[in-house]
Amino acid sequence: MAKKSGTKKITEDQIIGMYMDYVLEHEIVPKSIYKFCKAHTIPEEEFYNFFGSVEGLQAAIWDKFYTNTMAVMTKNEDYESFSNQDKMLTFFFSMFELLTMNRSYVLFALKEHENMLKNLNQLKGLRSHIKTFASSLVADANADKSFKITKKSPQLYSEGTWVQFLFLLKFWMEDTSAGFEKTDMAIEKSVKTIFDIFENTPLESIIDFGKFLYKEKFA
Repeated sequence: MAKKSGTKKITEDQIIGMYMDYVLEHEIVPKSIYKFCKAHTIPEEEFYNFFGSVEGLQAAIWDKFYTNTMAVMTKNEDYESFSNQDKMLTFFFSMFELLTMNRSYVLFALKEHENMLKNLNQLKGLRSHIKTFASSLVADANADKSFKITKKSPQLYSEGTWVQFLFLLKFWMEDTSAGFEKTDMAIEKSVKTIFDIFENTPLESIIDFGKFLYKEKFA
């Protein structure tokens, strides 16, 4: 049985930090909660106070990426006065800055299984968060529109935002440019494109974005 690490209660963030360090040092996910807790001299019951399984812990890490991103964004006193497009840009820039700070872990987590779908299972909670965020932007925009025909579909837009995030995530994973500047360019162009689509003026942006992707992926 694992020994208790004194009387001080361990926190959720501490367990997450231990797990991230563990997988990077051992290059493998812990075989069991027992072995993980024993390696860090914490009682199993304290682990289960926060997570029901390793899978639950993995998903929680992505939830933390989201909540920390939102916390950084909303600390900016000018954020609420931003346009919806600037709010989306700020979100993606902030999210990928945070992912870059944890790049080694993110690459490990998303390459653990050969089957990419298995790796993406841990992003289910993040998907829900991002779709909710995108839907809130649409709701805000729709509030200023008087006619139903001019209002946007929150479901369509939020799903598109999630697909956009997955594309940017893959792009960032493969980006070898200094400071990931090409990812920054992809963020700017993709956000402009998706907003232009919803304003019914997509042609120039889509062509511009398509040329960018062609150059980066096939040139």
